[in-house]
Amino acid sequence: MTELDWPEILLRLGVATLAGSAIGLNRDLHGKPIGLKTLGIVGLSTATVVLLALQLAEPTRVADATSRVIQGILTGIGFLGAGVIVHESERFRVRGLTSAACTFLAACLGIVCGAGQWKIVAVALALAFVLLTVGRRIEHRVHRALGGKEDTHEAEPRER
Repeated sequence: MTELDWPEILLRLGVATLAGSAIGLNRDLHGKPIGLKTLGIVGLSTATVVLLALQLAEPTRVADATSRVIQGILTGIGFLGAGVIVHESERFRVRGLTSAACTFLAACLGIVCGAGQWKIVAVALALAFVLLTVGRRIEHRVHRALGGKEDTHEAEPRER
């Protein structure tokens, strides 16, 4: 069994919660269906399970145990992401893909925090915020420059 000390456990769980919450805050600020609390909990829960796997695994089998746990997390998080995308609507429309992707990202950040890989967390979080803050503007400019059709769903009011 691998033993982590309390400060390390608190750091890993705290950063996972903050990273997920930061992604969720962006979703909240854009009025999306998933936000700070939900994605904070996703980050915290995935880091918790990874830490448990690290703590309970025999030293010679840590890689096997964490690999299986990570596979299970990423499979399960797909159901949460699908729940964000699927909602009642009178017409067929796919909405919420970015929020579902953010749910997946929060889970991945939780996994990486649980493993204590701080450089990966920092780079992934920074790149996510670049995409979430300027991605749409860049997407529209490139789309116009390449002669793509305008997205007619952008101008429609959002149903609540």
